[in-house]
Amino acid sequence: MSTEAPATMEIETVPAGPKPESNSLPPKPKFEVLKAHEMSDGQVQFRKVSVPPHRYSPLKKYWMDIYTPIYEQMKIDIRMNLKARKVELKTRPDTPDISNLQKCADFVQAFMLGFDVADAIALLRLDELYVESFEVKDVKTLRGEHLSRAIGRLSGKGGKTKFAIENATKTRIVIADTKIHILGSFANMKIARDSLCSLILGSPAGKVYSKLRQVTARLAERF
Repeated sequence: MSTEAPATMEIETVPAGPKPESNSLPPKPKFEVLKAHEMSDGQVQFRKVSVPPHRYSPLKKYWMDIYTPIYEQMKIDIRMNLKARKVELKTRPDTPDISNLQKCADFVQAFMLGFDVADAIALLRLDELYVESFEVKDVKTLRGEHLSRAIGRLSGKGGKTKFAIENATKTRIVIADTKIHILGSFANMKIARDSLCSLILGSPAGKVYSKLRQVTARLAERF
């Protein structure tokens, strides 16, 4: 039998350093904000808005009021194509946001539908604004004098009914023959549309006013 002591295993001790955190992630990369022309791979984006014959004179009259905010504030190029009778819009290298092009197209389109520049320009400033269009025949099929009386009920004497609905619902309404255009926020447009539909279906103005008062009071409470 051997009398040698059993060999002991030598363990080398390493000084404990700071443990790397398991949750530590590399720093986030910082990218420069993309310009509008870079989002579309350097391609120029276009929009064209047709000019109806009856809006040609008002467009000529208010051209500078339309041109100035689009060119200077939204940084979008705009021109009138006299041959094609269309307003043409396109992005520039310094356009800050690609959505500006669509906002400007909506603004010009709203003017073509008959809204004032002062009302339509809100489409450039606010995001939650829309334009909705419908015809009298979409609500009820009317012909001849019945149609004339329905349009008369929508406007009221001297436009009184139309203004009352506009002021109560914070919308703008254009009645062009049998077409009706409403500019406003989604909830307000619905109230205005319901009121106009009631008038088309034959409700007297007084009944529509009282219903409007109830709905607007309820809206005020909600906010």
